Amino acid sequence: MMPVFNYRGRGSKGQLQRGQVEAANQEVAADVLMRQGIIPLEIRQGKAKGDSFDFKQLFQNDIPLEALVIFCRQLYSLTKAGVPLLRAIKGLGQSASHPLMKETLDAVMSDLTNGHSLSAAMKQHRRVFSDLFVSMIHVGENTGRLDESLLQLAHYFEQEMETRRRIKSAMRYPLFVISAIMLAMVVLNIKVIPQFASMFARFGVDLPLPTRILIGTSNFFVHYWPLMLGAGIVSGLALKMWRRTPKGQERWDSWRLKTPVVGHIVNRAQMSRFSRTFALMIRAGVPLNQAIQMSAEALGNRFLENRLIEMKNGIESGNSITSTATDSGVFTPLVLQMIAVGEETGQVDNLLLEVSDFYDREVEYDLKTLTARIEPLLLLVVAVMVLILALGIFLPMWGMLDVARGV
Repeated sequence: MMPVFNYRGRGSKGQLQRGQVEAANQEVAADVLMRQGIIPLEIRQGKAKGDSFDFKQLFQNDIPLEALVIFCRQLYSLTKAGVPLLRAIKGLGQSASHPLMKETLDAVMSDLTNGHSLSAAMKQHRRVFSDLFVSMIHVGENTGRLDESLLQLAHYFEQEMETRRRIKSAMRYPLFVISAIMLAMVVLNIKVIPQFASMFARFGVDLPLPTRILIGTSNFFVHYWPLMLGAGIVSGLALKMWRRTPKGQERWDSWRLKTPVVGHIVNRAQMSRFSRTFALMIRAGVPLNQAIQMSAEALGNRFLENRLIEMKNGIESGNSITSTATDSGVFTPLVLQMIAVGEETGQVDNLLLEVSDFYDREVEYDLKTLTARIEPLLLLVVAVMVLILALGIFLPMWGMLDVARGV
């Protein structure tokens, strides 16, 4: 991302204007402002609005996809009806229910009043409007088809919302079972096992190995739980910091795609998102290399993003889409076949949309059967826990009975 410069200048009518512009250096920033009809008075390198820390962000939730869908639908209807853009944004800002969306639309309206384009105004608020969103708006403005871009974005976010809803629904049962197992382990180690340990100590029987393991685990849990809690917090923070590094994020995202049971579901969902986004960008008229760049960033997976950036570099070097996609090593045979046919027929966008629909159906089926595939693993974990607990408790009790009978 290029540096951001804060500027202060005079507009075509002499009015004072302030804002931000992205450029390689101050000279390029001045040229950009001059082309926009702004005479720069002061240009200083600074931070983008979205990069600076705002204490209020700690108490604000991110924009849900439902709010973006409603915004796109409403703005589409208003622009389709011929309502002026400034008036439409003002009305949507007044009726917005989400505080962050209302604040953002008010700022966008202010930038529109100062002569900025809609895409330039939205670009200053990356917490609400992603690069994909801004790029689609920019293409819609330049082609005079802003309403179509908004409708395409609404369909895109609706599909994303439905996919997330299916994933949450499928993961609800496994997470509930795992939480119950964790709670049971805490109760057993703190309350149950210490009672049996004291009883066995009073009788002085020789304890078998499973019982000694249970008592040792319980003692460690009871006496060192602050250390365990601290180690867990430190490990979590260290993992989070490692994931923020470029290499750590790429390695983590690569592991996500190889995770047993759910890894192939994640991979198919990512292929569906890429195919849909790439087709959307091509259909909107975005240049091919920029479409790949935006589609890669929309995945939210650094490993796949880096492979797609290599694909973009190969295309810029003169290679075909099919050859660069094959060399990337991340696409399934179905996607490669569709890209090859689409490149020959000039219908890459239509075929990729079909690929996206296919993978959406595959992901939906996998999510419906995910619980059935995870249940045997959960039952095995519960069975092992019960077996260890039963052996650890009942074996010494049988020894106590033998001692009592011998007496």
